[in-house]
Amino acid sequence: MSNDAPHEETPTERLDRTLHAAAAPLTGGLSPVSLSLAWADWAWHLGVSPGRQMELAALAAQLATDTLRGDDAPAGAADDDPRFRHPDWARWPFNVMRAGFRNAESWWHAASRLPGMTRHHAELTDFMARQWLGVLTPANWLPTNPVVLNANAENLGGPLQRGFANWLEDLSMPPAARAAAEREAHFKVGRDVAVTPGEVVMRNRLVELIRYTPQTKAVHPEPVLIVPSWIMKYYILDLSPHNSLVRYLVSQGHVVYMLSWRNPDAADHELTMDDYLQFGPFEALKAIAGLHPPRTPVHAMGYCLGGTLLAIAAAALARAGIVAGAKKLAPLATLTLLAAQTDFSEPGELGLFIDESQVAYLRELTRGKGYLTGEAMAGSFQFLHSRDLVWTRRMREYLMGEREQASDLMAWNADTTHMPARMHNEYLTSLYLHNALAAGAYRVGGREGRAVSLADLRVPVFMVGTTRDHVSPWRSVYKLHHLCEAQITFVLASGGHNAGIVSEPGHARRSYRIGTRAAHGPWIDPAAWEREAAEHEGSWWPAWHDWLAAHSSKKRAPPALPRGASLGAAPGEYVLTCYDD
Repeated sequence: MSNDAPHEETPTERLDRTLHAAAAPLTGGLSPVSLSLAWADWAWHLGVSPGRQMELAALAAQLATDTLRGDDAPAGAADDDPRFRHPDWARWPFNVMRAGFRNAESWWHAASRLPGMTRHHAELTDFMARQWLGVLTPANWLPTNPVVLNANAENLGGPLQRGFANWLEDLSMPPAARAAAEREAHFKVGRDVAVTPGEVVMRNRLVELIRYTPQTKAVHPEPVLIVPSWIMKYYILDLSPHNSLVRYLVSQGHVVYMLSWRNPDAADHELTMDDYLQFGPFEALKAIAGLHPPRTPVHAMGYCLGGTLLAIAAAALARAGIVAGAKKLAPLATLTLLAAQTDFSEPGELGLFIDESQVAYLRELTRGKGYLTGEAMAGSFQFLHSRDLVWTRRMREYLMGEREQASDLMAWNADTTHMPARMHNEYLTSLYLHNALAAGAYRVGGREGRAVSLADLRVPVFMVGTTRDHVSPWRSVYKLHHLCEAQITFVLASGGHNAGIVSEPGHARRSYRIGTRAAHGPWIDPAAWEREAAEHEGSWWPAWHDWLAAHSSKKRAPPALPRGASLGAAPGEYVLTCYDD
């Protein structure tokens, strides 16, 4: 982990940074060097491989013949691409267009992986080719989309008229401003979302700690501490009352605490991962220890990057002498990690854009502002999933005249936050580039601190991965089985990184698989686990509650909040902080 103190920027470094920052909008914040090296790797290996060139030429001829015949994957509901599932795509000439697009995808997938290329460059080349093809797909354009043509013919151009109005509205009010207005009107924090009753019981320069008011006559003595990711605001776990995980937990007899991270600004550019560890989980555990009987253990849960941080904290607490004042902190009863990676050797599509060049490029871009903007992070995720988040949405809004109905999850997603420059660089360098946590080389306490090891974990672990998670792929989450011998209960839930977690009881079309590996149990590879794990319909939340209850003591009257402990009502002040990027 890099903990080197930043040096004073020289005039030449400032010149380079200024030029790179000016060019960043043209490359979408991606390092042009990384992209150029990937393409050069591909082009050189293809250029010196005449045999491979002949193979690809033959494949292109075969696919062109298949296209003219209209040969393609099954049409309709059987198509794995939702853009082409409408029956109209089976009619000529649209079936030919569809077949040509899908065959072009197949050709580039074969062409982008050449013997001798680095794996990273091959994956990046394949991804960028798919991005360009995603722009050119016939589903995006009026003359080549039969669904759009038929809808406008049947409604005398009404969809296009509404789409033109949508386009004019977006010109006059940027999407971010419109999202903020919709959020204020329908999903205001503290009024519509994040409304579970509670009190702020601790505040420092980085977090507020919220204690939610117990809702049952008796509660389990062991409280639940939730550490959300600071990439976005905490209230994804306390959205509307019907899908609030916090409200569900308190209704089941748990005392729940939640960290609410402050949205940092330029003055926080020197905050480090150690600062997030100290001001976050450690100070929260110290505060909880003061509100409960001595040595009351805590069920600690972390989501996404908050889960990674919590795993680091748990590993540090598991070995004596690493955390100063550890005896003043509440001990851990269990550890729950939701869509949280501890081994970043296979981090999914996000890892495509994290290499030495990209990290250096981002370091330069954030040094000027002091933080990475929420807008930049949102743009990165949109780029990764441009098919659904950009092109399909624009087609529906501008060609079909349909506006996507706002939801609490969409409102939360648009409520972006910043990431301090130094912390962001440490996070990418130590976890993504060096995989230090999995290697037992992550140091807590800076360069003079001590390395932590996940092998020290002994408390029972509950983990959740989701089937369509592109941020924390479930097989990557599963890798904790390699790193520690604690008892692990693993859940594979349907859905994506966010929707698979916000999966309340009664949510339609939800299911999950669950299985437990005993402490010191044998290794089961992910594919075998998926085949053998029992599948259940519905939400995984009750299974987690049952697991928490099984690792808790008998219920008793809820503890009273000491007089003077409240610093204000939930949701607190930090969640309301917004900045204009």
